[in-house]
Amino acid sequence: MHFSFLISALTLTAVITATAGCATPVEPEIPSFTTCEEPRPQVCTMIFAPVCATTVTGELTNHASGCNACADDQVLTYVDGACEEEGDSL
Repeated sequence: MHFSFLISALTLTAVITATAGCATPVEPEIPSFTTCEEPRPQVCTMIFAPVCATTVTGELTNHASGCNACADDQVLTYVDGACEEEGDSL
């Protein structure tokens, strides 16, 4: 009798442990866009920290850094990391 109780308790523990990881939904990470402000940078450091910038025409362009992106008058916003290849979503 004690043996079947032990088996039931172990089975219940295994089921709870197996489903516990599924209970927490994973939220997709939403990129944090930075808006370029006036006055625009005139000089930027040579630190390479790639960003993906959005231009006034809606195009995505790669820049060496946020400073370099905002130095371009056509750039409105940027997000850390290089732009994904065509066909991929941002």
